[in-house]
Amino acid sequence: MGNPEPEQEIVEHKVRRAVGLNALRKIGEIVAEERQADDDNARALRWFARYGWMILVGGALLLAYLMGVI
Repeated sequence: MGNPEPEQEIVEHKVRRAVGLNALRKIGEIVAEERQADDDNARALRWFARYGWMILVGGALLLAYLMGVI
């Protein structure tokens, strides 16, 4: 009869490896989601930097017009 310990060690090693790979996959998904959120925020900030001043000036002109300044 063979010694069951080497077989059990092999199974345990495969289980640990599978669990480790699954954990790495989940971590990769979380990092990808955070990176996408950061990219979206950066895109919004670039848009405000590019066009926000025009909206601010337009709003100020409209306010001045409604107040009768211009």
